[in-house]
Amino acid sequence: MYDLPISDNLNISALAGLFDSTTNSYKYLYFLSLLDILKRKGFDNLLPISFREIIVEILANAWYPHNYFKLYFGTQDQIAKALDSLELEITEPILKFTDTDKSLLRRTIDQNDLTKIINDFKKNVPFRLIRPFLLEKLREFNVNYEVVLRTPAIANQYFDVYKPLYRFNSNSYKDSNSIILHPEWIKYLEENYTIVRGWASWEWLNYMQQRNPSTPNVVNKLFMPQERDSLTEQKKYWKTVLEYQDIECIYSKVLLNKNEISLDHYLPWSFVAHNQLWNVIPTTKSVNSSKSNNLPSEEYFHAFVKLQHRGLTVAYENISKNQWLKYTESFVSELKVSQADDLLKLEVLSNAYKITTLPLISLATIQGFSPNWVYA
Repeated sequence: MYDLPISDNLNISALAGLFDSTTNSYKYLYFLSLLDILKRKGFDNLLPISFREIIVEILANAWYPHNYFKLYFGTQDQIAKALDSLELEITEPILKFTDTDKSLLRRTIDQNDLTKIINDFKKNVPFRLIRPFLLEKLREFNVNYEVVLRTPAIANQYFDVYKPLYRFNSNSYKDSNSIILHPEWIKYLEENYTIVRGWASWEWLNYMQQRNPSTPNVVNKLFMPQERDSLTEQKKYWKTVLEYQDIECIYSKVLLNKNEISLDHYLPWSFVAHNQLWNVIPTTKSVNSSKSNNLPSEEYFHAFVKLQHRGLTVAYENISKNQWLKYTESFVSELKVSQADDLLKLEVLSNAYKITTLPLISLATIQGFSPNWVYA
């Protein structure tokens, strides 16, 4: 999908081969994190980047897909295990996506003892990533450990000959603790930042989709959302329904006031990562806050379907057909009913929801979302 911009002086084929035969997340997250650090530093080609700074950035980039969206990274993945080993105190700006530069998240991670994580990172990661740039000199070493051991000295010796992406602060594998990017690569990455990041993100997406084949909306779970989409249209829909029909909250049985409703994602937003109307129902603010990212108990399923059916029926009877069809687009596409009018048949709607939502709840439970939530 992505063709990297050519260069007369740099080995673009080596860059394009960074993610070949990749079985863990570290290469994707490492390269994406280098791009983030470079951009934040204004593509300064004089400053070394420490392994600790890279690790903090990697963990910050991995936190949203792993901890918040609960995507699966793979059985042997060390980045996910490293995050699980930390006891991070995550605050509202991080959860509400207002920490746009990950500054608070990075600071939270940086306050932890990262010694073991950094030492594990140093065993392979920074040395293996630049192997494609130094193949001519490294192919004579057959044992992987020897390749890693020799890489710092070779990268430093041939820095201006083969122009690897970066070199190390020491010729010694043991003493290396930071990297210095090649100035020509920094210039290339600055000039082509959008394309290169798009390419790396696309490769990262392919990797994660293979490991989460049944998970909805993986593409919107890889990075911190800049902001949650507005619920204006969804709230307008339910307020219209409430003008013509009294409705009780399915969780608390409280009669809802159309001017004070809060919208609940029946399947948590952090699992579906969308605001489509088929998954959104009105409730009270206190109930919505209590439910948070939990999966509702099965005891609410029939009440949820009946509420959706009532909303669709009331809307059908009181708004224009064109507007109703617009509101029902996500119902038809996601619930896979033949036509919009079928949504008005309770039995059809119930079966469609069973087929769609129950497997998703099982999958979300496996991924780590808390199941069987009941309003107390």
